[in-house]
Amino acid sequence: MDNNYEDDPELLKGISEGDAGALASFLDVNRRQLMAFISRRLGDALRTKVEVEDIFQDVSAEAIRTLTPEWPGEREPFSWLCHLSERKIVDAHRHHFDAQKRDAGKERALDARSPDGGKIGLVNMLVKSMTTPSAAFSRNVREGRLHAAIAELKEDQREAIRLKYIENMPSKQIAEALGKSDAAVRVMLTRIMKQLHELLADG
Repeated sequence: MDNNYEDDPELLKGISEGDAGALASFLDVNRRQLMAFISRRLGDALRTKVEVEDIFQDVSAEAIRTLTPEWPGEREPFSWLCHLSERKIVDAHRHHFDAQKRDAGKERALDARSPDGGKIGLVNMLVKSMTTPSAAFSRNVREGRLHAAIAELKEDQREAIRLKYIENMPSKQIAEALGKSDAAVRVMLTRIMKQLHELLADG
């Protein structure tokens, strides 16, 4: 496992305390190193379907969503991120090459509900990623604000985040579906997610 990463003591302390902001900064500082790790792990066949950037974005979202003081726990943050990267690569391989597990008819809306009534999709993922035990009381408020913010997005913006975070579609395919360039889609997704995370982190 790679250990050639920037280990700012303050960021490591914040991550150990479950601080999503510290983790986001750690990801930004170590972006190049983690993307290099992902690049080495992608097989030739999968590389034709997804890009390193796609896996990196998925890992970042998953890491922020699951971060708690107990997780990654004693594990070094970079090692934990590498582990998540390997899992996402396996998931991507299954998604693209295991046709028997696909079901294009099971399209999920951004605010859909599971059979037991629990919320699924992007709204739930984002709220969970920004909700700490000390802020749990405000989760419903945050959720309402997030729904309102998503409703204010343009149609192509909502479709872009749905395809990316619900359908797990790589940016190239999203670009084709929306009639935009791959670069334009990447910029759009980055700006939208930053805007939504800032909304949830505010208060």
